Amino acid sequence: ITSFMAADSAKELSKQHSHLIVTCLQIHGALGKDGIAKHTGLDGNQVARRLNELLKEGLICLTGNLVKSKSGRMEREWSTVRMI
Repeated sequence: ITSFMAADSAKELSKQHSHLIVTCLQIHGALGKDGIAKHTGLDGNQVARRLNELLKEGLICLTGNLVKSKSGRMEREWSTVRMI
């Protein structure tokens, strides 16, 4: 039963992280993973786990640009999808 409780807890945490990421991109504009992490207070790994999920849901997209990560390496830039 504790495994089921942990799974439910993880689902809720995932939703919270996703909401933080989308809101961050709406407020701050296009950012890389590390930029999103900086503005949300999430760990870079927490952000990375959500990005492809949000992409598949159609809530965010890749801009096609690369930006510098906090370590100076290039990373993909993400943006919210414009609603018409």
